[in-house]
Amino acid sequence: MNKKVNDFSITIGTKNGSGSQTANNTILRAIFKMGIPVSGKNLFPSNIQGLPTWYTIRVNKDGFIARQTTNDIVIAINPDSFAKDLASVSAGGAFFYSDDIKLGINRTDIAIYPLPIKSLVRADTTIPSDFRDLVGNMIYVGALAHMINIDLETIHTALSFHFKGKQKPIDMNFNMVKAGVEYAKNNFEKKDPFYLEAMDATKDLIMTDGNTAAAIGSIFGGVQFTAWYPITPASSLAESVIDYLPMLRKREDGKKTYAVIQAEDELAALGMAIGAGWSGLRAMTSSSGPGISLMTEFAGLAYYAEVPVVVWDIQRIGPSTGLPTRTSQADLTFVYSIGHGDTQSIILLPGTLDECFEFGWKSFDIAERLQTPVFVLSDLDIGMNQWMSKPFQYPDAPMDRGKVLWEKDLEELKGNWGRYLDKDGDGIPYRTIPGNKHPTSAYFTRGTGHDEYARYTEDSDVYMRNMERLKKKFESAKNFMPKPVLREVKGADMGIVAFGSTENAILEAQHLLDKEYGIKSDFLRLRALPFTDEVTKFIEAHDQIMIVEQNRDGQMYKILLAEYPQYAMKFKSVAFHDGLPASATWVRDGILEKYQKAKSGKQKAEVKKTAKVVKPKTKSSKEAVTKKKSTAKKKK
Repeated sequence: MNKKVNDFSITIGTKNGSGSQTANNTILRAIFKMGIPVSGKNLFPSNIQGLPTWYTIRVNKDGFIARQTTNDIVIAINPDSFAKDLASVSAGGAFFYSDDIKLGINRTDIAIYPLPIKSLVRADTTIPSDFRDLVGNMIYVGALAHMINIDLETIHTALSFHFKGKQKPIDMNFNMVKAGVEYAKNNFEKKDPFYLEAMDATKDLIMTDGNTAAAIGSIFGGVQFTAWYPITPASSLAESVIDYLPMLRKREDGKKTYAVIQAEDELAALGMAIGAGWSGLRAMTSSSGPGISLMTEFAGLAYYAEVPVVVWDIQRIGPSTGLPTRTSQADLTFVYSIGHGDTQSIILLPGTLDECFEFGWKSFDIAERLQTPVFVLSDLDIGMNQWMSKPFQYPDAPMDRGKVLWEKDLEELKGNWGRYLDKDGDGIPYRTIPGNKHPTSAYFTRGTGHDEYARYTEDSDVYMRNMERLKKKFESAKNFMPKPVLREVKGADMGIVAFGSTENAILEAQHLLDKEYGIKSDFLRLRALPFTDEVTKFIEAHDQIMIVEQNRDGQMYKILLAEYPQYAMKFKSVAFHDGLPASATWVRDGILEKYQKAKSGKQKAEVKKTAKVVKPKTKSSKEAVTKKKSTAKKKK
């Protein structure tokens, strides 16, 4: 039996609300502390507790940590999903299960390890009865640790991190880990090929989730006001803001320099944030698709009244309330034109944890520079799951408040300014902030028709001037957008365009396409709308562009078609929408299908183009053809 070292997946099947998350995160963090590249993805139902839930850990020495579609090691603790879990184990895999589940096992092609979890927990009389089910999950942590060689010291470190150094719960859980280790040591013979060996690939990395990274980035960006309403999968972003603000925003006099409000609904949350943004505060809210829908009218107001505000959309599957605990990239076209009438939104598209942090602070700079709502589109996968990341970098630039006129500025202008007047030709006007004491600073903010001096009007010419200026401002926005990430290879056969959390799956799919089919590709990961010049150059440089995204209709594909109609024949949509985190398998298969089809069509076109039309070459041959037709006619 050939060893498989640091290259396999682990899937744990439990019940929602059973306390397994602590155990699963302990495994994940312990492997991470061993220096091995790893990722963890939680597939959970949208009820409070009781339904099946799965947690998948991907271990890969080469750093490919996208979701794997095969299950090498499966741990089954839930009788309701037992048959499904057993069937999912790959041939040659390993199956751990709680032996109180009295269901038949008809697999002879896998290693089977029954665990007496309940009896081992009862044997420890120091554990209170109401904690037994919770700490019982640590039995499978210990058994797995022994069988695949997880270092116990890293498990203890992971427990200390989770319980914030509180010794009693650390000891209670670690004792169960040791019980699992002892049982496996005395009762299991190793019959599977999976092992872990310590590496140093993660020594300079951290591990967290995208929502936490976004919250910390927002605090570093100077957030002063946050309004929110609970919704999966965005709630943990606002909750992290609440957790970290007291730690990171302290004053010697003890006064707070921030406010966080849970509103009565999402509409109110954005309304409050717009009011705060108008008053000069750095303001934000966060939600997901259904909540963003409720915000539409206020989003249009902020766009037309030109009020800076930041909105995080942690995308999930729709329509309607959809599948709240599944990931998606399907809010793109909706948010791009959110509001009523002609609107175009500024959108940031983080694809890594450090970009969630970076866009956390940078979104405020862009919103204030452009005086407009900025939407940051993350998703459940990057937002709620655990990822490795390089440490976050402190903002590399001072705060950009944009075109703000203070008392001294207005004195120099002698009142010669207009709130919606384009003085610089970039479509971006100047603004004042409430509290400015100069007598000419005041203006009336309205979402209805207004002229360059904020005066009410329904004049058609004035309206058109204002709308054309807003369009010009959108063009000027390209100068402030994060540039796309470009990865090039020598001799690329095509280009791949994508955005957000699909990056890891695409990098692995590129490797597979090259290794298995000899197909090489360049990769451009978009990070913002509107597109920058780098996008145009990438499209021009490739004959085929595969656009990979997680939605049904190919929304980024359609936006690219609209922006670059002259290159429409180059674009191929590779869209998938099952709600699961992206895997290299579907990316590879989707790209391969479109690539081969396009290549086949090109070859047929070339054959047709070069084929010669056979014509009679001599007079005698033409006469023969004519004579043959005449004879046939007579016979008729």
